[in-house]
Amino acid sequence: MPIFKPKILNSLELGAQSIPFDDPDIINFLSPGDHSKYVSASRALHNSDIFSIVMQLSGDLATVKLKANMPRAQGILDKPSVTSNTHAFWQSMFAQLLLAGECFAYRWRNVNGVDLRWEYLRPSQVSPFLLEDGSGLIYDVSFDEPQIGVIQAIPQADMIHMRLMSKNGGMTGMSPLSALANELEIKKSSDNLTLSALAQSVISPGVLKIKNGGLLNLKAKIARSQNFMRQIKSSDSGPIVLDDLEDYTPLQIQSNVANLLNQVNWTSTQIAKVYGVPDSFLNGSGDQQSSSEMARDDYTIALNRYLRSILSELNDKLSADIAADVRAATDPLGDGFATTLANISKSGGLANNQFSWLLQNAGYLPEDMPAAKQQPIQQVVVGTPSEGGDNDDSSTD
Repeated sequence: MPIFKPKILNSLELGAQSIPFDDPDIINFLSPGDHSKYVSASRALHNSDIFSIVMQLSGDLATVKLKANMPRAQGILDKPSVTSNTHAFWQSMFAQLLLAGECFAYRWRNVNGVDLRWEYLRPSQVSPFLLEDGSGLIYDVSFDEPQIGVIQAIPQADMIHMRLMSKNGGMTGMSPLSALANELEIKKSSDNLTLSALAQSVISPGVLKIKNGGLLNLKAKIARSQNFMRQIKSSDSGPIVLDDLEDYTPLQIQSNVANLLNQVNWTSTQIAKVYGVPDSFLNGSGDQQSSSEMARDDYTIALNRYLRSILSELNDKLSADIAADVRAATDPLGDGFATTLANISKSGGLANNQFSWLLQNAGYLPEDMPAAKQQPIQQVVVGTPSEGGDNDDSSTD
């Protein structure tokens, strides 16, 4: 009979181990037969397409105006951190959400439960646990501050835990990078192949031929090649002088290498598809039949998908009704909003004073703009000649 009862850990409790599970080498060692390698955030950000799309999405999500119906909730949303500005804090939160599928922040509150500040936490600092009765989650958090250290069994009410798509009922999030493991491996192999082909295509600047039946041994060929290269370097970008016994032909990059260089953007479309944005935002060709307005609408829909997960967590933890105004992110100049209102006004849906008020309230027009002056209308009466061709002027005999 065993003395110690082995503890069966569930999937959430795996994060409580002291092994840093964000290390890709450890993850790949624990699953050697899995061909889909673990993609770490640090490795993914070395990919220019992923860095670009994460920076754009997180920056635009941080630009979205969050409006709460309670002053306390609005105050912590406007100034959540004491170590960073508001935009940088929210962008770091949303960037982690896009990379890991979830992000964390600890709520420092006073004795009355009022939020004082929030502290951003890396996923490696947080270990979520499911309570034995399944009634909720608790968290073990390792803080960077030595005076705080590790706090265990933090109730979920004290944690901001945003998740994207989940495979366990919404308790934890799933990283979008897991769907890009094969694409990144292909991109890595393609880059290596392209660099190798490019290096081999330009390894020699040209071919120097000795004409008129010249037959040189290997040593003489190497010596002539070195002398020729010294002549090129010493000419200071001037013309190269050859005699009648030599013929020099410069090499060009082969067409197949040029085609290979054009294929390195294949993964851009896959990355854009995973994050749900038009590939034109990654300098792709996009849909040739779609206009820029349609691409902007698709991007707005993508932002709204992520905002649903964000607002759901904030509304639950702050017990408030929080709305998001995406116009600051998708229409920073306000031209699209003004054009929409102008079309509504032309169709009679808005009066002129309502049209001006909406533009002023949105900040498109200044609030102290003077009222429009009514221009006098000049009426021109065009008379018709009287019957018989008589003149209006009286005449005297």
